[in-house]
Order: sequence, then C-alpha cells, then structure tokens
Amino acid sequence: MAQTKIIPGYPALVIEGDKKSLVITDLHLGFESNLSLNNVFLGKNKTVAEMTKEIEKIIKKTKSDSLVLLGDIKSGIKSITKTEWETVPIFFESVTKLIDTILVPGNHDANIEKLIPNGITLASSKGIIIDDILLTHGHTMPSENFSQINTIVMGHIHPVFFQKESLINGERVWVSIKCKKQRIFHSKSGELEVIILPSFNRYFYATQKKFYKKSISPIIEKMDVIQAKIVTLDGTIIGNEQLLSSVI
Repeated sequence: MAQTKIIPGYPALVIEGDKKSLVITDLHLGFESNLSLNNVFLGKNKTVAEMTKEIEKIIKKTKSDSLVLLGDIKSGIKSITKTEWETVPIFFESVTKLIDTILVPGNHDANIEKLIPNGITLASSKGIIIDDILLTHGHTMPSENFSQINTIVMGHIHPVFFQKESLINGERVWVSIKCKKQRIFHSKSGELEVIILPSFNRYFYATQKKFYKKSISPIIEKMDVIQAKIVTLDGTIIGNEQLLSSVI
C-alpha cells in the first residue's frame, strides 16, 4: 500500500510505494506576461530557474525515482503564448536531466504536446493510478473505472489561507478532506480522502481575497465533507472543515 507524505517547507508530495514519486502541480509558467501588464517584472526565465532549482533540491532530499506533474504547467488556457513557447520547453529540458517525468495535463495545458521534448511521458488528462491513489489535475470528474482507489491527489484549486488578522494571511496551504466515496464513485461506499496540493508557483497567488479568483472543481462540488485538515507548508495544522471556506 502506497503512503503519501508532504515535504515540510515545500508544496510537494511524495508517494512511497515500490518506488518514490514526487508530485507537484500548477506551475503556470508564462504567467509573467500577465504580471508585466501590471508593471511587475520578475526577469526573463526567473521563474523557470527558481522552480528547477527547487525541484532539484527536493529530489535530492527525498531521493525520488520519478516526478509527476499534475497539470497546469503553462498559464494560457486555449493557446500557447509567446512567453510559453520560450519558458515551458526550457523547464521540461531541465527536469528531464534530473528525473523521469510524467505529465498529467490540466485545463491550462491545451496543445502542450507541442512543447514537450523527448523523455517526458504524457499521461491521460483523466489521471494515473499508483496503488490505490489517483493522481489527477482536478478539473474533471474521475471515471467510475477508478472506483477502486481510496485517495485522490489533485491540484487545480490553489488553496490559499485568507484571514486578514492572521500572520499567514495569503499563504499557500495543504488541504486534506475525508468525504463519502459514493458522492464521487456511485458504485462504492465508505470514505475517500482527497488531498489538494498548493500551487508550486510561489508568485501565483494574491494576498487579498477580493483579487483572488478560485478555480472550480467538480470533485469538490460533488463531495460531502466528513472532516478536513488545513496544513501550512511547514506542516503545522491550522484548522479543520470549519476553515474550508477561507481556503477553497
């Protein structure tokens, strides 16, 4: 049975089974062009360089065998922007030198196959299964064919904690939710755990809630929450299901 472990200090998860799989999500490379419209300039390829360095550090720390990217590698939804033509291949070339890499496409990854070099495994957008864990981006409902799983690991939501008086207002967080399995897989009963990863992109969130547009997931909309746990990047539990509305 595979185990999931968050990496303290990083928006990254390791799945430990026969081998170790490092899981990250929502890089949104190319978003810099949107920031530049608001006179925020990060510098050319700064995000790619930072992320690659951080991934390399986590790979060494965890001794992972493979990297699973859970979607939204690029920022544009329907097309590939000029910035993405430049940055996304650079990122892929960098990570393939470090580790075997699998991409589960997200809703922002249209035409991403045009940006993928040799060495990247492109999986179905429905997700992949490791033991009893489904790894999917989170923008679509899982197939009933996956009903044997007990855990869903997903991104898409970009959970961020918003509470004005809090010292961690605007910080990325982890969310773990226990729900009734039948709400997601009609043929099954019992409980299902849904683990929502924070965005790997440190710049891709706002510190003011009114400027932050939440992503909508059919998985989250369908679920019947039994209990939840909200955890900071450093592993501190800060709340339960009562805090969900401040996070997702």
